[in-house]
Amino acid sequence: MSQSFCYTSLAQLEEAADWIIQAGSASPVWAFYGAMGAGKTTLIKTICKKLGSQDVVTSPTFSLINEYSDAQGNSMYHFDFYRIEKKEEVLDFGYEEYIFSGAICFIEWPELVEDLLPENRMNFRIQVSDSGERCISI
Repeated sequence: MSQSFCYTSLAQLEEAADWIIQAGSASPVWAFYGAMGAGKTTLIKTICKKLGSQDVVTSPTFSLINEYSDAQGNSMYHFDFYRIEKKEEVLDFGYEEYIFSGAICFIEWPELVEDLLPENRMNFRIQVSDSGERCISI
């Protein structure tokens, strides 16, 4: 059964983040699907803030991975696979140590490495309507 949450303004981002945090409790690996500009990074920034991170959250487009800490000092990892050309790049930096660490992992552009991700991940799809409404579905 699919669940969804829709929002029309940035003011509703915190509510969307709360929804994702609750929905994502079944797995620490959260894959975010959506077109360029759908708001994946903005949503992840808000989720990190809700989890108590004091870190500056940015897209790891060129570094592939950023590490943040939650309110208790636990690590959270943020991946962006948009620029990878070969899966070997992901294997070379030891992504398995992060993905299977039990820490929360946010993944942008997971479709490029789907066969490397755990089956029990949470998939969040962000779709943007012509009016600008964003709907996140599981």
